This record gives sequence, structure tokens and C-alpha cells, in this order.
Amino acid sequence: MKQQGVHSEGAKSTSDASSRPGTANADKADEGQQAAYDLDEAHVDEVEGDEPLLPARVHRPSDLMRLLVGVLGIVLLLAIAAFAHGTTSGLEQDINKGTGQAPDVFSKMAGLVSSIAILLVPVAFAIERLIKRDGLRIADGVLAAVLAHGVTLATDLWVARAAPESIRDALTQPSPGDIGSLTDPVHGYLAPVIAYMTAVGMSRRPRWRAVLWAVLVLYAFSMLVTGYTTPFSIILTLLIGWTVAYGTLYAVGSPNVRPTGQTLLAGLRHVGFRPVSAAREEISDTQETGDRGRRYFVTLEDGPPLDVTVVDREQQAQGFFYRAWRNLALRGFATRSSLQSLRQALEQEALLAYAAIAAGANAPKLIATSELGPDAVMLVYEHTGGHTLDSLSDEEITDELLRGTWLQVKALQSRRIAHRRLVGDAILVDRSGKVIITDLRIGEIAANNLLLRMDISQLLVTLGLRVGAERAVASAVNVLGPDAVADCLPMLQPIALSRSTRATLRKLARERAQREREAVLEASNHAKHTRSEEAPSETGPALDKPEKPDKKTVKAQARAEKRAIDEALDEAREEDLLTLIRHEVLRIRPQAPVEPARLERVRPRTLISFIAGAIGAYFLLTQLTHIEFGPLISNAQWGWVAAAVLFSAASYFAAAMALLGFVPERVPFRRTVAAQVAGSFVKIVAPAAVGGVALNTRFLQRAGVRPGLAVASVGASQLFGLGCHILMLLSFGYLTGTEKTPSLSPSRTVIAGLLTVAVLVLVVTSVPFLRKFVVTRVRSLFAGVVPRMLDVLQRPQKLVTGIGGMLLLTACFVMCLDASIRAFGSEGTSLSIASVAVVFLAGNALGSAAPTPGGVGAVEATLTVGLIAVGLPSEVAAPAVLLFRLLTLWLPVLPGWLAFNHLTRKGAL
Repeated sequence: MKQQGVHSEGAKSTSDASSRPGTANADKADEGQQAAYDLDEAHVDEVEGDEPLLPARVHRPSDLMRLLVGVLGIVLLLAIAAFAHGTTSGLEQDINKGTGQAPDVFSKMAGLVSSIAILLVPVAFAIERLIKRDGLRIADGVLAAVLAHGVTLATDLWVARAAPESIRDALTQPSPGDIGSLTDPVHGYLAPVIAYMTAVGMSRRPRWRAVLWAVLVLYAFSMLVTGYTTPFSIILTLLIGWTVAYGTLYAVGSPNVRPTGQTLLAGLRHVGFRPVSAAREEISDTQETGDRGRRYFVTLEDGPPLDVTVVDREQQAQGFFYRAWRNLALRGFATRSSLQSLRQALEQEALLAYAAIAAGANAPKLIATSELGPDAVMLVYEHTGGHTLDSLSDEEITDELLRGTWLQVKALQSRRIAHRRLVGDAILVDRSGKVIITDLRIGEIAANNLLLRMDISQLLVTLGLRVGAERAVASAVNVLGPDAVADCLPMLQPIALSRSTRATLRKLARERAQREREAVLEASNHAKHTRSEEAPSETGPALDKPEKPDKKTVKAQARAEKRAIDEALDEAREEDLLTLIRHEVLRIRPQAPVEPARLERVRPRTLISFIAGAIGAYFLLTQLTHIEFGPLISNAQWGWVAAAVLFSAASYFAAAMALLGFVPERVPFRRTVAAQVAGSFVKIVAPAAVGGVALNTRFLQRAGVRPGLAVASVGASQLFGLGCHILMLLSFGYLTGTEKTPSLSPSRTVIAGLLTVAVLVLVVTSVPFLRKFVVTRVRSLFAGVVPRMLDVLQRPQKLVTGIGGMLLLTACFVMCLDASIRAFGSEGTSLSIASVAVVFLAGNALGSAAPTPGGVGAVEATLTVGLIAVGLPSEVAAPAVLLFRLLTLWLPVLPGWLAFNHLTRKGAL
């Protein structure tokens, strides 16, 4: 076990620990709870052990979560005030009626006392903190108060000038003291007081918390009785102060209360041990520290050494957002709680330690637990010693060691205990060769079958990374039996593995891809070198230039080169570890289930698609609510509807031309058209910019084009299409800007486009991460796409086909949108082709960038807003866009599905 020594003299360590601003302030703030752990003078010289200097402040995810909850509460409150006007009015009347029955003397006394107390309480707390030398908390509170005051001023200004009338009515009422004026929507000094009290931590101290709530309730009551506020104004003021306070704490950080080495040794003395020194275990970069805790090796004055695990709030919060996303996205085996309390973490780890030993497994023996103040706990184990599986060499991992590892897992599973993190650093091997299972902190008792099968699949991959798939599977079958190993195959997928294992698999995949690329490049260079050596060479001054090889010879050489590359690719191709493990298991149990289990409850793409679609649907519905569809459909011009249908159908032939123009090889045109129709189905299940590229690449590969050339052809088509798209957008934007003016001055669209491009270029070149990302992508582009485009340039007929197909494709879509507009518009509502083209090109660009399938939501909203912006009435723009999207997205889904299945059966996809 590698350890990092943390030794220093006791007096010096104590001095250093007290000199840390964050730690000292936190300890002083909670000195009543920390008193039990303070070292007395008799032990200072005997105790060694401290840690390097800790950061004074940490950013806690819990503060960020409270900030987000506060923002959500403010949004919900304003939404209720805006859309539930009757409810807010009734609530105000009921509260005013109830408070109006209070005696006048009591109301005046409550107002006087609360007005004084709400200012004196913060001052009294500040004095108490300054006496305890906790000035940093006071500074945090003052900063939060200043920010809250600014937010209240901005809110008051927004409500007075720009807020809807329903919100203004809910937050204000006529002022009793000034006829003709309204009360403040947000109390300008109450919100800063709340922000101050929250930021300094008054709510965490019972006595101060009671005083705080008493003052707030009394103040709110007096303000409601006297008519100087409304219930929604009080609630909004509380939410603003609370939200700003936690936003400030997360931005500037909270004082670091992580216990030092001295605190740990004092805590050990408190539970009856006599420690001499402590050394913290060194954690490698690949280990998941968020699930491990901080570990110490502690030597005692008498008796064997100890292994101590310390869990504090800062360490426990590491990986919070990752665990929260796993809870949301995965089903069945995600972490039960994204952010447990320290007491819950202590109880869970202690329970798992006792349960594992009771099951007969070799696990560290827990002998003591204790709190280290209010922000940390410790668990004391008997020292195990030994080395982790990750630190062993390949020769040291024997079959007996593998068998011992599986025996420990079998013991745990016999009592339905799931470990949930069987990676290399959780498997310890002592000097006698005994296997010990550690890191049971995130395990689970009474686990379901899904968790138990996941443990087996995780350990298969962990051992496979070290000894190969064959030995890993054989050792598992030898202990668990073939049926238990075969049942885990559906769980053998990356998402079911630990975070560090997935990172290792991704690294190996990149290395395999690099080896395949090098093999293909070497085979291609060798074929070209062989061809140049076999070519006839004519020398001498009287001889003419060598004859150009005939077509048969060129084709034969191309076939030979393709065959050499394919053979090299087959030899270099390696299967990933998960596939190898499946093959090994299937050799033993051919009938084992191999279909991966559905573990994802929701995917990131699905969540983003839902949010984007909801936003687009909201904007679209706001336009549709003012439209009467009955008269609109009855007055529609069906001739233009038929024209829009024809233009939509013609777009598939244009798309086939645009693709084949960048493929020098011969590909059937009719089948290419069918592939474009099939793309209409693929667009519904994948983002527009992804689904079409993948389908066309697959189609070209099935048509006989080599994988690398297929990718290059589709990339060349997309690159050339992007260039044409930008040029047409600028050209039509220029024409649109000069339609109503005789001069040829640049339009605002062109200027805005150029400025946008310039700003993006500056941002990309100034940010190192973005610059590296763009350079990497450009290099890969020039490595494959540009040579492919040079091949196309040598065939003018192909080039004309590609350019003509792209122009025709854009023209078909523009004419389809124009026909849709004319189908619902009158003579005076039609737009010029240039305006329609600008709107379509802008909407199509946004649809390609949107992560929703087919650009659903984004395209509709953009096209509708764009048509209204160029002068089309909303009652015409909304149905025209709906018809256009119906013809180009939704109606082709069924033919696309039929074409997709047909091409799949024919082996073309």
C-alpha cells in the first residue's frame, strides 16, 4: 500500500492547523462540538501527523442545488401570479380578511418590535461572530446582502415597467400611506437581511434560527396587517434573499472544515486508542476518490496498526452531479442517494462491513466508528496490508488468485450483497496470497438480481483487462458455474460498468483504431510502391513519353490495391474486450442471452430532444392559438398544395444527385433515391445532421465503396453543401436587403452574418481548448475529404451533378415553402423568393444544429418567426410552416420506413 507521509512535530502541526483561515474559522464557529477532540498539553509532544495545507474555501454542490431550487421557486411563483390571477386575488382577500381581525394595538406593537428586531438581530449575530474571530462569514453575509439589494432593485424596476399586469397586481397593492402609488413588489431591506442571515449560517444554529423565524413571521404579519405588502411579495422576497445567499456561497466558496491529521488523531484518542503517527494513503489519478473516502495508516503506541477511513462533506460531495445523473438516467442499479448525510454514509459502510464478514467473505474488520465534529466521520479498521490488484504485475496474477477473488464474490452473493465497484483497487492481496474485498461503502444488502449480475460482469471486465478474456471467463465458470456467468451477458455493456473501467475501455478502443489506420496506410503505400516498380520505364533521348496505361490495367491495379487494403484491415482488426468475453461465454453456453438489457431510463439525447421540442412547441402553439383553422382550410388554394407536394417529392431526386456527384465509383441512381427516402425515416429517430450522414455512409459501403472512401465522399458532400448554404444565405440576404432600395449597399443580414463569423473566429482562436478542437477536426478533414474532392474535380460530369443536385435540392425546399405560403395566403400576402429562401436557409441551419430528431421544434419555431419577421401575417405563417413540415418531415416517414426495410432486406443498408 503506497502511503504519503504526513509527519511533523506536534506543536508545529497544531500551530499550522490553527493558521489555516478556513479550517480555523470553521473550528472556532463550532468549538462547542469540537471541544471533545482538542489535544491537551500532555499529548502535544507525543502526537505526530498532519496533512499538507488545505484550501481555505471549497465550492459545495449542495449550495448550487439550493441556488437552482430557489431559482425554480421564483419562476413557479411568477408563473402562478401570471396565469392564476383568480387564485392570487382570492388568497390575498382571505389573508387580508384574517389579518384585519387582529387588534390594532397588537398590530402596531408587532410592527414596531419587528422593525427594530430585524435590524438588531443581524448586528448581534455579527458581533458574536467577530468575538469568535469568524470575520470571513460576516464578509460573506455582507456581500450576499449587497447582491440581494441589487436584485431587488432590478426586480422592482422590471415589475414597474415590463412585467405583465397580473404579476404586478399579485406583487403590489395601493399604498396606504401615499394615495395614487403602489407598494414595493420586493422589500428592499428584507431581502438583504435574509441573504445576510442565510450566508452567515444563522439557520444552522438552533437558538439563532428560532429568533430569526420569530422575527420574520412577526415582520410579515405586521406588513400584511398594515397593507404594505401582499403574500406573494413576501414569498418572493424570501426566495430572492435565500437564492442570492446560496449563489454567493457557491461563487466565493464556503470555509473548508475538512478535519486535519491532528483532528483525526485526537478523535482516535477519544475512542480509546493511543496513536503515534498517521500517514495518508496516496490515491492515483485513475481511482474514483468520490466513492472511497480518505484513508490513513495509523501506528499505535501498543498493538497492531490501524486503517482509518475519513469521510467529510467536501469529499462526499465529489461526483455529486455524476451520481445524480446516474439516478435519473439509469434504472435498477443507480446509487440510492446522490448526496447522503454523513450519518447515513457512516451507517451504510458499517452495515456493509459487518454483513460481508457475516457472509464469510474476507473483508476489513470494523472495530470503531466516531464523528470528527459536525462535518466528518471516521471508520477504524484492523490493518490488512498487502497490495491491490492494480499494483500487481501480470506474472503475480495466478489462477489461484483469480479463483480466490471469485470465491469472495460468491460468498457475498450467497447473502445477496452487491459490492457495486469491483475494480482493481477494491481487490486486495495480502502477503500470504489471501484475497480481501475492500471498498464496500457503496454496496447494498438484499440486492436484486440485476445488481448481483452487474457485479459479475464488472469483475469479468476487471480481470479481463489484466489476464485476458479467456482466463477471466474460465476462472468465473470454475467457481460460479456456467449458468451464473451466462446470465450476466445482458449486463456486459459499458453503461453498466464503473467510471474508471469505461475510461480504460475507451482508451483501448482509441489505440485499436490507431493501429488499424496505420495498417491501412502501410498497405496503401506498399501497393502504390509495388505499382510504381512494375510500371514500364522508357529511357533515352529518342524515345517518346511512356504510354498511358489502359483502363483495364488501371482497374486491375485499383482492385489489387483495394484487396491489399482489405486484407491488411482484416489482419489488423481487433475485437474489443466485451466482445471477446461474450464469445468465451457463448462457447460454454451457446444458448445464453446476448441481447443487452435496457438499463437506461432516459438518454441525454432524449432529454435534450424533449426540452427543445417543448420549447419549440410552446412558441408554435402561441402562434396557433390565434388562428381559426376552419375558415383557413376551407379557403386554402389546393393547387398550390399539390405544387408543394411535387416539390417535396422532387427533393429526393436532387438529394441523390448531390450525393452521387461526390462518389467517383458507380452507384445505382434508383437505389440512391430509395436511400434518400429511407433517410426520411431515420431523421425521426436521430438528429438531422447525424442520421442522414450515417445512413449515406452505410449505403455507400454496401454499394461497394471502401469504408474510408465512403466516409470521405459523404464528408465532401456535407462540406461542399455547407459552403453552398452559407453563400446562398448571404446572397439571398443581400438581395432581400436591397429589394426596397435602388442602391446596392450591403444589407443588415450580410453585415450581421460577417460580424457573427468574425466573432466566432476570434472566440475559437483565443480559447486554447476550442482552438485545439478545431485544428484536430480540420486535420482529419484534409486527411480524407479534401483528397476525395480532388478526385471529383478530375471528373467534370460528376462535379456538375453534385453542384446541380445541391442547388436543385435547395430550390425544391424553397419552392415547397413558397407554395405552402401561397396555399394559405392571398394576393397581397405573398413574399419574394429571396425572402423565402433566407427564412428557409436560416431555419434549416438551426434545424441541423438542434439535437432534436429532424430538428423538431427548432425548425418550426425558426421558420414561423422568420416569416413573420419578413412581413407575413401570423395567421398565414403558422399554417404554411405546418404544411411545409408535414410534406417534408412527417408524411415521408411511412414511405421512408418501407424503403428502409426494403434496402435492409436487399443488403443495401
